Amino acid sequence: MVSMSESATAPPRRVAPFVAGAVAVVLAVLFGVLLVVEPSSDTAETVLLDRAAPAAVGELNDGTVFELSRRRGSWVVLNFFTSTCIPCRNEHPELIEFVDQQRSLGINGAEFYTIVQNDDPADVAAFFDEFGGDWPVVFDDDYSFQNGFGVAQVPETWIIDPNGIVRGRVISEVSAEFLSTSIQNLRERL
Repeated sequence: MVSMSESATAPPRRVAPFVAGAVAVVLAVLFGVLLVVEPSSDTAETVLLDRAAPAAVGELNDGTVFELSRRRGSWVVLNFFTSTCIPCRNEHPELIEFVDQQRSLGINGAEFYTIVQNDDPADVAAFFDEFGGDWPVVFDDDYSFQNGFGVAQVPETWIIDPNGIVRGRVISEVSAEFLSTSIQNLRERL
């Protein structure tokens, strides 16, 4: 049996160096993971995943009405955008490449739409004149897309399957390769 006087004089355990070392290892691993992960793979959980896409209506850049629910039968990619968004500018060449890839697939390619919120149509037209891209632009003046999908900032990209079910959400810049691969993997899985 150890007396109180003996335990009081025992050398203290050195726990602090072990804890500090463990914390350093965990931080190093997390930092390494952050360096490896591409921004284009920044997918986000959403309550809409594997559920019907919200019923949303907007006006196309040619003045006609766009109803998302009428696009059933096709893969649909929605990219939320503003003309002043720097990450939107950064990803734009990738979107052009993706649209070209999908068009080369004919009827098997995904449809692509830019959803514009809080932006002047003239500024949007100037953006597309300067940077290219000839796909449909949907103006979300009544916020049915923004509110329905819960978009808080741009860019944000959504993938919807031919049955109108939300299959993916990306909350950062995307690449053509990421979008194409995601859709191909979903096609094989579904």
